[in-house]
Amino acid sequence: PERTPCARSSGRLGGEGSPPRSDVRGRSGLVDQPTHRDREQYPGLLFLNQARRRAELRGNSGVYKSLRLVETGRIMKASAREAPAIPRRRFLKRLVAGAGAVVGTANLGVLAQPRQRPRYEGPNIIIIRFGGGARRRESIDPAHTFSPYLCHDLVPRGVLFKNMMIDSFQPPKGVDTSHGQGTLYILTGKYVKYRDVEGQFLGQRFEAPVPTVFEYLRKSFDIPDHETLIVNGEDRTAEEFYNFSNHHLFGVNYRSQTLSLFRYKTYLLRRQIDAGLWAGAELEQKQKELETMEAVDYRTSGAPDSREILDFWGRWRSYYGESGLVNPRGDRLLTELAVRALRQLRPKLMMVNYNDCDYVHWGYMSHYTRGISIMDLGIRQIMRAVEADEEYRDNTILVVVPDCGRDSNPFVPVPCQHHFGSRSAHEIFSLLMGPGIARGQAVDYPVDQTQLASTIGALMGFEPAYAEAAPLEEAFL
Repeated sequence: PERTPCARSSGRLGGEGSPPRSDVRGRSGLVDQPTHRDREQYPGLLFLNQARRRAELRGNSGVYKSLRLVETGRIMKASAREAPAIPRRRFLKRLVAGAGAVVGTANLGVLAQPRQRPRYEGPNIIIIRFGGGARRRESIDPAHTFSPYLCHDLVPRGVLFKNMMIDSFQPPKGVDTSHGQGTLYILTGKYVKYRDVEGQFLGQRFEAPVPTVFEYLRKSFDIPDHETLIVNGEDRTAEEFYNFSNHHLFGVNYRSQTLSLFRYKTYLLRRQIDAGLWAGAELEQKQKELETMEAVDYRTSGAPDSREILDFWGRWRSYYGESGLVNPRGDRLLTELAVRALRQLRPKLMMVNYNDCDYVHWGYMSHYTRGISIMDLGIRQIMRAVEADEEYRDNTILVVVPDCGRDSNPFVPVPCQHHFGSRSAHEIFSLLMGPGIARGQAVDYPVDQTQLASTIGALMGFEPAYAEAAPLEEAFL
């Protein structure tokens, strides 16, 4: 079996050469991990590793041996090899008897009853997509940062993974380093070579084949859709729809909601048509516009927004009006939506997809650095809202991670590219802070972006069975 990289220099901030952590989580580099092939065939195996270590720590040798057998696949292989063949007649008799039992219990309503999901009582999590695309130098390097609140205030309060990578597998999978792809790597914990669903060049309309953390959470717990949110930017409409996958066991029934200027415009146009503001040819034109906007979200089959979402946009309309000239724009808009969502929708899991630093594609380095500063101010506002709210204050975990890195070549005419798959475009970071997370720790050996989905699952109490990598155990107390 493969092994994860050994802990080489994890320790307190500023403590160079500090010894590796010695508790059960700090030994993640010394524990056998399921291979990639095992994970594909038996998606639940990566969490067996954790259970085996807990059993070992508690001295339960019987449980330890059983879990070890399952984890290595020996039970599965042995059962397939050693199980005696069942005579065909006996097999058919059992099959008929089982079908009769199903019919009998169906009359009692057993099969018709959906599984009762428990109430969620774990921590809230806010994921900050520190993008689109940010290098370590301008973000977490104290000597060069344009994000002083993140670098100087938040990093000492959590665990900083300084050497997080995109696609650290050996051999690498050859995935793309861009915004939509990186967002889905974070949400699903799996690398996929995504293609635009309409085949457009540089198109970003992707559909995940495996569940997102939103779907895992809502399928595991009784949480309404408006308490799981993606807050998205106005310039990246394709990313509106990363809130659920095409997986047959999850999908639209467990989706999150999306807050964005595009969603507000769709809401507003519906209300204006219903109010009878237009007639004749003008009304027909507006109806066609609405049909075009609604068709973008083709996978939900026109499912209406919940009452809570409609109330949210109603309050937004009352405060900012209908012109679009009063409300914030760019990433400041996302911050305002996120802060209002915390007050009005009370999300358990929210992802804020910042994107302003991607304006560096216009060719000016100041667009990039200014975008980082705006994100930093936004994180400060969100954290102030969290700390001022009694229900969120001591029960919210912050996860900050870029969707991708950026090129460090100083000789290209347009700086800080990311589409060419350079090494620096794969180099990112992540910060975790909040209850249950260690403080003042820095981890500088390689970890992978796909580990975040499993980490979020471990923190919130669900199993992301299709994620490729184990949780970031160094973050846990």
